[in-house]
Amino acid sequence: MKYKHNLRYFHPLQSGITIALLLAVASCGQKTFDSEAELWEYVKNPSNGYYHEKTIGPVHYALIYRPTDLQVKQELKEDTANATIDSLRKKYGKYLYFNLTMSANRQELLSAKANDRMAFGHLVNELSFGMAEKVHLLSKRRDTIPILDYTYPRMYGMSNSTNILLVYPKDQRLFEENEARFTIEDLGFSTGEVGFNIPTSKLDQEPKLNLKKTL
Repeated sequence: MKYKHNLRYFHPLQSGITIALLLAVASCGQKTFDSEAELWEYVKNPSNGYYHEKTIGPVHYALIYRPTDLQVKQELKEDTANATIDSLRKKYGKYLYFNLTMSANRQELLSAKANDRMAFGHLVNELSFGMAEKVHLLSKRRDTIPILDYTYPRMYGMSNSTNILLVYPKDQRLFEENEARFTIEDLGFSTGEVGFNIPTSKLDQEPKLNLKKTL
């Protein structure tokens, strides 16, 4: 993703303390980590604005933003040339990636419907083919940002949660206001619609990886 930091010019005679404070503020706008584990630890901390969770009845929802550099790292392999890194960041920086995790009674959603054959089959179909109609990313002005793709790996009871990777375009309408809205329609658990407010400044200043050190 692309970011611009506009710094005012300071005369050399101005206070060194003032300059130090300016640099500190600028540097904290976007963080860079030397390992994927450190990046995930930062992103999964709710206080940093990338992780959102809510429990409605038996269902626990967690939405976490997946920074662009994690996609870049998957494709980068051993080629850490600056041109390659810049090219991949440009490629993946056009999109927003979110991991949506859902569980019912601490098990994946399908396991919770295993005893109801009709409900189980309906949920399989929704998770596999219908999530584009069930999840919504909205600008604060209520413009719907169309989902581009999603991946739902069927775990066959081998996981305690249902995990879906969602991909959206980095639509400029999201960044015209300070928040976006993500909603999930009821998937048959009587939760009603569940939603999260996402600070758009966090998406615009997403954390990065020092890709030359992580490979």
